[in-house]
Amino acid sequence: MCLNGWGGKLHEALLPYLGETSPDVLCLQEVIHSPASEKEWLTYSDGDHILPQRANLFRDVASALPEHVATFCPAAQGVLWDDETSIPSQWGLATFVHHSFPIIGQVQGFVHKDYSPVGYGHHPRSRSAHGVRVWDYDADRAVSVTHMHGLRDLKGKMDTPERAEQARRLLDLSHHLVGPDDLTVIFGDFNVEPESETLSMLSEAGMTELVTRHGFRSTRNSQYKKPGRFADYMLIDREDAVKNFDVIQDPEVSDHCPLILEL
Repeated sequence: MCLNGWGGKLHEALLPYLGETSPDVLCLQEVIHSPASEKEWLTYSDGDHILPQRANLFRDVASALPEHVATFCPAAQGVLWDDETSIPSQWGLATFVHHSFPIIGQVQGFVHKDYSPVGYGHHPRSRSAHGVRVWDYDADRAVSVTHMHGLRDLKGKMDTPERAEQARRLLDLSHHLVGPDDLTVIFGDFNVEPESETLSMLSEAGMTELVTRHGFRSTRNSQYKKPGRFADYMLIDREDAVKNFDVIQDPEVSDHCPLILEL
């Protein structure tokens, strides 16, 4: 499963959903980790953009998936707010792998900028990627899964040199992870349109994009009020390995839809 967790804004729906579906591998973007606070909720403030944040979403999801190995990959540490008190808080990606799938390789790095230790930084902000290589005993093969949270550009989802470089770095990280006979999956909240240079570059590298290929018209739901219905994509190097692929519109657990791939 791939999902942008939206900072846990819909956590009352999100946590039961994750516990019930219990995906073998969950790749979650927009994850909050505030170990200095015991508060359940804090507030993110960036000009007119104000959003409630589940203060320890990483811990919450790890508790909902107790049989998974949990890894948090921060992109930056800034502050969230408890009324007028600033709380140091890390923001990034998380990956959860069921313990029945041995993790035999990992890769973590940045697709834009580097770790921002003091403040979230100016837009477009630091962006990271994380990949795991797991062994699937039923299929007798390794599966390499890499995800990222792509650049958010205040001007929109158009192609930019930064997004092209981001795609190259994502591919490089995946290539460093993958073994010669691995089944390879790359996905995430890319923040681009279907006709983007990013997806063209991944296609040229031998990956097949499943959201548009399966005819889905959106990876957003009614929580998202802006135009532009695509953000999340999933790509695989061997389409014949796909048993099922779905974009989940109901229940709504974020303003993004979960993408679920069954091999």
